[in-house]
Amino acid sequence: MQTATKDTTDWVKELEAIGLNAKAALPLLANATAAQRTKALQICAQKLRSNKDAILKANALDVARGQTTISKAMVDRLTLTPERLEGIAKGLEEVAKQPDPVGKVLEEWARPNGLKIQRVSAPLGVIGMIYESRPNVTAEAASIALRGGNAIILRCGSDCFESSLAIANALQEGLSESGLPKTAIQLVPTTDRAAVGALLTMSQYVDVIVPRGGRELIERVERESKIPLLRQYEGVNHIYVDANADGEKAKAIIQNAKMRRCSICGAVECLLFEASTLKTIATASITALLDAGCEVRGDDAIQSIDARVKKAEQADWGKEYLDHIVAARVVAGMQEAMEHIDTYSSHHTDCIVTEDKAAAESFTRQVDSAIVMVNASTQFADGGEFGFGGELGIATGRLHARGPIGAAQLVSYKYIVLGNGQTRP
Repeated sequence: MQTATKDTTDWVKELEAIGLNAKAALPLLANATAAQRTKALQICAQKLRSNKDAILKANALDVARGQTTISKAMVDRLTLTPERLEGIAKGLEEVAKQPDPVGKVLEEWARPNGLKIQRVSAPLGVIGMIYESRPNVTAEAASIALRGGNAIILRCGSDCFESSLAIANALQEGLSESGLPKTAIQLVPTTDRAAVGALLTMSQYVDVIVPRGGRELIERVERESKIPLLRQYEGVNHIYVDANADGEKAKAIIQNAKMRRCSICGAVECLLFEASTLKTIATASITALLDAGCEVRGDDAIQSIDARVKKAEQADWGKEYLDHIVAARVVAGMQEAMEHIDTYSSHHTDCIVTEDKAAAESFTRQVDSAIVMVNASTQFADGGEFGFGGELGIATGRLHARGPIGAAQLVSYKYIVLGNGQTRP
């Protein structure tokens, strides 16, 4: 069982040991069959259930501390309930059902000299995961890494440390019982921010870093990492309501995209309305948000809808609120909407609401975001909703993986060459 480490000297030594142990776990994972990894995930799900009381007790400590340090929306993001914990356990079982991505022959061919060459999927290796405020990520990330035959080192934020430690201990119990190395899943045992910097330089042990959090965290990781990144930026997500949108559909999508859970990275942060919708769809949608308790910050046109709308400042464009706040403006048409998105979006998830098929196709072709949606809430930007069972995050870069990072995105490949005594002339 992992425990919290307080002394700086101790955690430096322990972080080194964690790296060594993760690297040592890789050949044992590689030797495991897909069925063994599946069984391990199923047992880990059961361990989350059997350790429910300990996990919820640890979470209560995090929540109590968070009441005075973070926003109400972020406290909700942090809070575990029996129902949410059961959802996490079911998520592990969904990952267990996923096709195993390791050892697949992706391509094969024969050369004139008789050599047979195969390109075969293989684990990425040791993954370093750095994240904030969401204890469910501990289980999601660990399960997805394990499904792909990877070891993972988890570095959670201080807000969710007690919860994440309890979850990691339950998962390690599951690994031990299944016969896989418990060091395939490890949590950095300190909240000291210097541990992030240390992890980012452990290139001898860690093969890829996955950061998941706010702008400050992502920018720090980009500056300091000596290890390749699967980059996930914040969710500055847009919905553009086209002139040919269905009013009721648009209103429902906007309400869900902002108000279902405003603290997740798939929440919409900016609304763009085509000018002809101002007195119809825009008015209905903005009024509904205001009535539901959402603060709206708008341009002059949006302010004309309702006196409760606050004036939007320049800083509101491109801002991730993670709260019941949304920015809104009127645009002349889709071209201006796409220019706004290109300027201010984090290229996470952007959406068009329209009944015009040609407009939808043009929008999806031209908007360069990891996820581009048509007539659906941006809250579907989630690996579980994509059928991946969960996710490490939403990758917004262009290299290796883009969009939800599931088990299938956590593999590389190697070449296997089969000969019969050939020598090169």
